[in-house]
This record gives sequence, C-alpha cells and structure tokens, in this order.
Amino acid sequence: MAEFEGKMQKTVESLENEYGTIRAGRANPHILDKIKVDYYGTPTGMQGVANVSVPEARTLMISPWEPKMIKEIEKAILASDLGLTPSNDGKSVILHFPELTEDRRKELAKDIKKKGEAAKVAVRNIRRDANEAVKKQEKAGEISEDDRKDEEEKIQKATDKYVAEIDKLIDSKTKEIMTV
Repeated sequence: MAEFEGKMQKTVESLENEYGTIRAGRANPHILDKIKVDYYGTPTGMQGVANVSVPEARTLMISPWEPKMIKEIEKAILASDLGLTPSNDGKSVILHFPELTEDRRKELAKDIKKKGEAAKVAVRNIRRDANEAVKKQEKAGEISEDDRKDEEEKIQKATDKYVAEIDKLIDSKTKEIMTV
C-alpha cells in the first residue's frame, strides 16, 4: 500500500513542478528549470551556470557566474519553448515577460486542465495496479477476502485524496492564470 501511495504522491509532485513552469504573466525563476545551457559541452541547468533574480514583477535577471556564458544562456532561452526574447547588458541576460492576452490566458487554462486530467488518469492507473496486486495476494492465499476488501477500501480512499489534491492544484493555478 505504501508503495502505491508513494507513486500517487510523486504524480502530484510532478504536476506541481509542471505547473511551476507555466508562466502567469509574472516573472517566476522556476520557468527556467527545464532549460539546459551548454556549459563546456555539458548540458547544465540554469541554476548551475547563473544566479536568477526577479528585480521587477515581470522581469527576470540571469547573472552568469562567467561572463562568456551570456551567449550560451541566450541561445538556450531562444531554443526553448518559452516564447521570450532575451536581451543582455554585457553582464547579465534580461527577460521581460509581456502581459498575457485574454486568449493566451484561456489557452493556458485549458493546458492546465489537460495536464491535471493526465495526472488524475495516472493516479487511477496506480489504483488499478494496486487493486490487481491485492487480488493476486488473495488468489495466492496470502490474504483473506475481508483483508482484500479492506485494502481496496484503503486504496480507494488514497485515490480520492490525491484526486482531490490534483483538483485543488488545477483550481489554484487556473485562478492564478486568469487573474489580470
């Protein structure tokens, strides 16, 4: 049971991380988490090559540890799917986040719901696997029918708990995106 609940928890955490990379019109350093910069031939995360700060609400400043990394950071940002154009002042890379349009907000809200539904499906698949494992234990004579029913009840309660968590995440992120 703990193994399956751990998998459900990881699904929720994965969704939270994914939602952290969706920009809501405000500068969020986590939007750069998935971007890899070519650091002397090695793909390295942004935190490994630079300091990322938020000087203003819709501006990110990326200050590389080494000045010659500015070009590599700009290349990595342009190659990503962020849709942002970096500029630099010779010492750091600056990203300006434009105000989101209403259409873009609605598009992002749909994407948030789609990712949330995918996470719910993943949790339900884990529930199915857990139920199958319990039925196998019963067939093998390791547990009784009553124990199987108790375990299935626990599995369903855990599933309901994590699906409710996912719903909360969807609602809060959608509200964040739709707030102008």
